[in-house]
Amino acid sequence: MIPVKPTSWFTRFAQQTSRLAGRPVVFVMATAVIVVWGVSGPMFHYSDTWQLVINTGTTIVTFLMVFLIQNTQNRDSAAIQVKLDELIRAIDGAHNALLDLEELEETDLERIRSNYTKLAERARWDLRTGKQDTQVTDVE
Repeated sequence: MIPVKPTSWFTRFAQQTSRLAGRPVVFVMATAVIVVWGVSGPMFHYSDTWQLVINTGTTIVTFLMVFLIQNTQNRDSAAIQVKLDELIRAIDGAHNALLDLEELEETDLERIRSNYTKLAERARWDLRTGKQDTQVTDVE
């Protein structure tokens, strides 16, 4: 079994922020801020400062969220890759050379993808001509 290491403060912060930011209530709150800002325009005579407040606020939030979202995406991608690698490793007949493909150069990936594209085309042809594309019986 793989030992579980406690997560860093940034990982915990990024995960929690990501969970919170994706909730409907946060969207409603952000919409409310925009509405309040828009309604307050006449009170501030649509001044440059009034415009600067929303521009600066949204820019800062967007800038910080980009990094949090990227961190979350990187962790999710890495976890999915590990899970896929484990499935390849565990299935008899699977090509272990396909493990860790995300580390290959683009030309190597394209060559491998091209081989699988040909396999898929052949399997679709087989299906059109009434043959099975696997050794598994179809589910009706």
